[in-house]
Amino acid sequence: MRALFFVIWLFASLPLLGEGIQKETYRSTISTSRYEVLDLTFRSSYNRQLNPFIVDFEAMVTAPSGKSMRVPGFYNGDKEWIIRFSADEEGIYKYVTSSEIKTLNNKKGSIKVGPNTAPDKKGGVVISKQHPRYFEYQDGSPYFLMAYECDWLYALDYKNEQGIPRTWKLLEQLEENGFNQVVMNVFSYDIDAPHAAWTKDEKLKDFPQYDFGAPQDIFPFLGNNEQPDFSRLNVAFFQKLDRTISALNDKNIVAHLMIYVWNKKVNWPDMYTEADDMYYDYIVKRYGAFPNMLFDVSKEAILYGRADDEYILERIQRIRDNNPFDRLVTVHDYGFCVRHKEKVDFLSRQDWKFRCYDHMIETHRKVKDKPVFNIEHGGYEYSDFEVFPGSYMNAESCLRRNYECLFAGIYSTYYWQGASWNVIVWDPEQLPKEYYRPKYQYFKYLTDFFSTYNFADYAPLELKGRIQEFCLKHNDKEEYLFYIPKELYRKMTWGIMKDDEEVIHYKWYNTLTGEMTTEFKKTKDTFGYQSPWHQEADAILILRRSSETVN
Repeated sequence: MRALFFVIWLFASLPLLGEGIQKETYRSTISTSRYEVLDLTFRSSYNRQLNPFIVDFEAMVTAPSGKSMRVPGFYNGDKEWIIRFSADEEGIYKYVTSSEIKTLNNKKGSIKVGPNTAPDKKGGVVISKQHPRYFEYQDGSPYFLMAYECDWLYALDYKNEQGIPRTWKLLEQLEENGFNQVVMNVFSYDIDAPHAAWTKDEKLKDFPQYDFGAPQDIFPFLGNNEQPDFSRLNVAFFQKLDRTISALNDKNIVAHLMIYVWNKKVNWPDMYTEADDMYYDYIVKRYGAFPNMLFDVSKEAILYGRADDEYILERIQRIRDNNPFDRLVTVHDYGFCVRHKEKVDFLSRQDWKFRCYDHMIETHRKVKDKPVFNIEHGGYEYSDFEVFPGSYMNAESCLRRNYECLFAGIYSTYYWQGASWNVIVWDPEQLPKEYYRPKYQYFKYLTDFFSTYNFADYAPLELKGRIQEFCLKHNDKEEYLFYIPKELYRKMTWGIMKDDEEVIHYKWYNTLTGEMTTEFKKTKDTFGYQSPWHQEADAILILRRSSETVN
């Protein structure tokens, strides 16, 4: 693990922080690499009348370009204080600390930032300046968001003091199959749905290792969820969460971190209280330096009646105030995002409607200056451990809903019932032979396709004021992508590819196998195109125009 470095002032290492962490003793000048996460660690006692989790401690950091930023620090237990930092420029950064605690105040140093030493590290995810409906990395390379929901990820290896083998196993599967974002909660307690029956599958009694609901000894505050002590935070909880966030960073997977969740039986402190602010601010201070971090105020932020717009707006501002690294911010509530579009970096939408494409294309037409992310489209792929079936469970149906979003210019998310909530099957290959395995490979083929055909280079095609259904056109050339449901007998492209003497090149992509046909040529488009996998698999038709002539 190379993502997290420690600069230590008389510091003894903690085994909770994970494997392979490079530790260095404090010195006036230290070296790191661009995009790496660096912990400047200090030792100091404090007056026990103070709450160390709300003590003022920060560093003013000046970049080589002259830009200054206020980097907030945080308390890490056992008289240890951390300024967590990552750089997006090469050169010499200088810093000076300030704190109400004298022994933490006015500590000066410099950080020599060298070139990025990991070719797969591209910096944080940002909004493309050229195409603001799309994401990219800080280095300008495309970021094609394909998310995976895993709300209880924090709990997967929590009780393992030596490492996170289950987490690594799961993340390796996600990486291999193209997932590059995990939607996760800081903390979830147990499943609950006030408007529906949401109960645990009886089969979990035979597989207790996969049920992470109702943990009695895991809680971000002192005490536990049943008997909380909101006066202080549980440092061990966050030290273990560090391992998970760092592992995601090592795998180049974005942590879409939902700070709150209202429908998972969490015993939260009252809104606007010191405990509420302490918890919220601490998360932003502790995790903002990770390039793979993305903040989401709350899952289904407004839906359950606890929070209102005023509270969510105040929470967004708290992120901005403590987020000098400018990690992206969203809110899992489309209505809120529409009402306050200027306050979020991208819009999150939850839409289960049957005609998913129609609603997504309407959203695309309305929102022209920011990305839109369908974070929950109602497709929850089947698992033998039923958790929450949603509206669609068939793997092909769930896959199709992702394509419906994408061909409307909207990003999307994958849910498997065996990992999205309290049940996490991190090793599906170890299930009994008769048990269902998730079709992760479908998303490898999806992301492979949009690696070849960069998503940000295309947009839904509109002709004469009408959207051409399931069609993306290249922004700079006459090239078209058509999504073809397997039931469609023949795709007509009249009015799009005109009949003339220029050659039409076309080929097909199988969304279930990743097979790409050879490229064919013709000049006339009169009778359309029939998929070689008609009635077998949804396909993508790729058409492009060439000035060559057919022999």
